[in-house]
Amino acid sequence: MTAERTTPRLTRRRVRTRANLLDAAFTVFAAKGFGRVSIEEVCEAAGYSRGAFYSNFDSLDELFFALYRQRADLIAEQVSGALAQDGPDLDVPAAVDRVTEVLLLDLDWLLVKTDFLVHAAREPAVAETLLEHRARLRGAIAERLARAQGHTELPAVFGDSDAAAHAVVAAYDGVTTQLLLDRDVESARAWLKQLLTALLTDGSGKPGRAE
Repeated sequence: MTAERTTPRLTRRRVRTRANLLDAAFTVFAAKGFGRVSIEEVCEAAGYSRGAFYSNFDSLDELFFALYRQRADLIAEQVSGALAQDGPDLDVPAAVDRVTEVLLLDLDWLLVKTDFLVHAAREPAVAETLLEHRARLRGAIAERLARAQGHTELPAVFGDSDAAAHAVVAAYDGVTTQLLLDRDVESARAWLKQLLTALLTDGSGKPGRAE
């Protein structure tokens, strides 16, 4: 009976420890950059020992990727949720408004994300996993656009919803790169809205209608 009572408590404690390590690592990585941070610094920021670190992660690389996956999954959920509210008859301008309102445009996250991209560019195994997560985001967007076809027509230049999803992610990448330099979040949201509206409509802000 003692084991039955303590096991859930230990599980919750480990979940909390892992979450605290991720939060601390995010702060330290954003401030100093991946490659300039040690396990000891992460542990100190979180208030834990190296033992607590190694009970949750094998390395800084594993922690770093867990951190990236956490934020990447959040973005995929934000985009999918914003695109899912219109039913089959997708209102593209309204959906673009919702996406740009909720989408994560956080400077600290972008610093961490950029570090991760550079790290992945030098590590093929990391790059492969990163590509899988980017494909998940594109897939979520493409699935929603595909379900809208027959009701809302995408610009013919794309050919299909997969190509349109690639363009949406590319627009987000471009906007976030500019945001890293000028640090103007409101301008970034406005620019992203303009780009997505132009990409997914005929440029007038009004999507075509499928015949």
